[in-house]
Amino acid sequence: MSDAKTMKLVITRFDPDVDAVPRTQEYEIPVQPDWKVLDAVNFIKDEVDGTLSHRWSCRMAVCGSCGMMVNGEPKLTCKVALSDYGDELLIEPLANFPVVRDLVVEMEGFMDKFKSVKPWIITAKEMAAEEGTNRQSPAELEVFKQFSMCINCMLCYSACPVVANEPEFLGPAAIALGHRYNMDSRDEGQAERNEIFRGEGTVFSCSYANECSEVCPKNVDPAAAVNQAKLNAVIDWATGLVIPRKGP
Repeated sequence: MSDAKTMKLVITRFDPDVDAVPRTQEYEIPVQPDWKVLDAVNFIKDEVDGTLSHRWSCRMAVCGSCGMMVNGEPKLTCKVALSDYGDELLIEPLANFPVVRDLVVEMEGFMDKFKSVKPWIITAKEMAAEEGTNRQSPAELEVFKQFSMCINCMLCYSACPVVANEPEFLGPAAIALGHRYNMDSRDEGQAERNEIFRGEGTVFSCSYANECSEVCPKNVDPAAAVNQAKLNAVIDWATGLVIPRKGP
């Protein structure tokens, strides 16, 4: 790597068994012009300091594992080029999440929010076996396809000012996922999810800062999903006043 330039990476370190609060550590490393930010972090882990902890998997912007704060912005580090930055780079764990160790954050609460929106197809009437496959047209797929592209990278939660101030907020990715199933022509669980969406700390907590959509690496536009979910939840509530729902 004699032809590589040198770059300084300032990385947040935190070992809960040793550190009372997070600290930073500087690494001066040789880098290649075609590297992504993740390549530099992996180089430190493999060649310089094996105690560094971080998450990554596919290196193809599919798994969503390698999200970190890069110079203060939530980024998928396998996707963003190292050459986009100067000679020094600050890398921190994703904001708005408890830190487990170094660049690794706790995901359990995040996944609980996902489960709460019932992210599966709910059918009030199961199709008889003789009816065959529940078909869906390309036009019906297009209605929700955009919102199904989320890779659970959590960048939107790290960018969201509401999550920063209200940790109990359901959050953009979970709401977008619930909205995706509400828009699915095969699903009959809209009333259940809309009741969840009308609850405290859900869609109406969103201030529409749009930061979630700005940082999304898959162009899901969760801000649009949240605001569409707001409208649909209100329409569902108003309809229920005029046309009482039937019991189970």
